[in-house]
Amino acid sequence: MDEPDKILIIRLKSIGDIVLTLPAVHLVRDNFPRAKITFLTSRENARLLEGFGPVDEVVPVDRAAFRRANLNALWRQSIDLVRQLRRRKFSIAVDFQGYGETALLTWLTGARRRWASVYRRTRGWAYTRRVPFDGSIHPAERHRSLLARCGLELRPVCNEFSLPPRHLEEARAVLAARGCDPARPRLYLQPFTSSPRKDWSLDNYLAVARFWQARGLQVVFGGGPADLTALEPARAAGFTVLAGVPRMTDAGLMKLSTVVVGGDTGFLHLAVALGKRVVMLMDSVGPGSAVPLGHPDWVIAPPGGRTLTTVAVEEVLQATAAALDACPLGQEAM
Repeated sequence: MDEPDKILIIRLKSIGDIVLTLPAVHLVRDNFPRAKITFLTSRENARLLEGFGPVDEVVPVDRAAFRRANLNALWRQSIDLVRQLRRRKFSIAVDFQGYGETALLTWLTGARRRWASVYRRTRGWAYTRRVPFDGSIHPAERHRSLLARCGLELRPVCNEFSLPPRHLEEARAVLAARGCDPARPRLYLQPFTSSPRKDWSLDNYLAVARFWQARGLQVVFGGGPADLTALEPARAAGFTVLAGVPRMTDAGLMKLSTVVVGGDTGFLHLAVALGKRVVMLMDSVGPGSAVPLGHPDWVIAPPGGRTLTTVAVEEVLQATAAALDACPLGQEAM
């Protein structure tokens, strides 16, 4: 394959799905070390791309504007976006989302080579190379497989998220302001996910928190701004609640923690890419499940189609103990 000079990667949402493109982005860089790599994503996720070392440029899309009723503004924004993309004269455009809107955007780039895994054959017209979507393999491996079938040479998996140092400093400042001791091991708990069916109860997380706090660990609760009210019982119980900080600061908080425990959420996948040991509670595990990349043994899931409510606190305590044993003191990036 001839060396492309400009490559576009498309994944608009969401946090976990974007993080799971990271090994594929590294593979693109390994195959094309001199190419300029541009990533097209939703505006709210653009900051996340700061940790994607191989990416040279991010083009943010205000997808919220597409849901507004102002047709004139929508038309102007769409035309401006297409002009931006065509002006860059991409050699290759890779659509890691495969939705109707991303298929159209991929086609409108004018890139000579346009690749995607397609959910529906009716979208195949947008691409010069299309691979049927395979839901039986891990999403990160599916992205790498697409690239391999389009001619790239597979290399060892690299799942490294390079957090800019300023975000670590922001996280240190947040911890210092809350009186956290940098010399003590820290357990980061993220109880809430995007769906109630994927949530283990907050009472169970509080039991885990009390257990480890009594044994000398610092415990912090994290999450997004929408989780602040739901985490009020944790605050009332005397635990440090850090939900609602900027996303990259939150990444720094996980990086500065010893072990991260939580549900099936994008930030748990980000913790894995940050090199952290995690314990992920999933409502089910099967072919194609997005388990922690390379570490299916880091998952706790109920057997036989049962719900997460059947997972006992003791099981999570044992898994957390094993994770802590695998993380000698001093490993966290203080």
